[in-house]
Amino acid sequence: MNPFRTHTGVVVPFDRPDVDTDTITPAQFLKRVERTGYADVLFYSLRYRPDGTPNPEFILNKPAYRDGTVLVSGRNFGCGSSREHAAWALQEYGFTVVIAPSFADIFANNAAQIGLLTVVLPEARVRQMLDMAASREGYQVTVDLETQTVTDALGRRDSFEIDAFKKDCLLKGLDAIGLTLRHDAEIARFEAARAGWMPRVTVEGR
Repeated sequence: MNPFRTHTGVVVPFDRPDVDTDTITPAQFLKRVERTGYADVLFYSLRYRPDGTPNPEFILNKPAYRDGTVLVSGRNFGCGSSREHAAWALQEYGFTVVIAPSFADIFANNAAQIGLLTVVLPEARVRQMLDMAASREGYQVTVDLETQTVTDALGRRDSFEIDAFKKDCLLKGLDAIGLTLRHDAEIARFEAARAGWMPRVTVEGR
């Protein structure tokens, strides 16, 4: 997982509340066991027509937003089932930050585990950002995790809250495995001291 400190990117306005994980990554694409290959199916039912051709009316298919890296959406983003694939698809497509008035807890935790930052801002401010991004091509924001601020291209600066532990992990690029490996030496000493007849969890020969 890459550390997150600051990011500047074009805003993609996805103006709808209660975007569930099935909308983000439809269930028919969850048969894969890899964490990659989901970018092409992101928002599949909205992004493509029934015949599989791109829907020109969908926001991601409009030239002005194809390189956007900051998704702004409505309240309760990521609700529904707890599939991790939703966060994977957003990140693999190129999104680095998702801004909304609120997030489903499981989605926000899944996002943090891969370094995808979720930012909660007041609904009125999100509304302004959605309108600005829809009317002003190339509208950008800069998200600074260390200062916990979002600054837009017009100089408007907003603060956001984030759990201190989650912030520390994002700044250092630590997922659950990375956190565990920080204690690799202690784990090795514990395993070495265990009785020989007990089950081993280390690879033979190490």
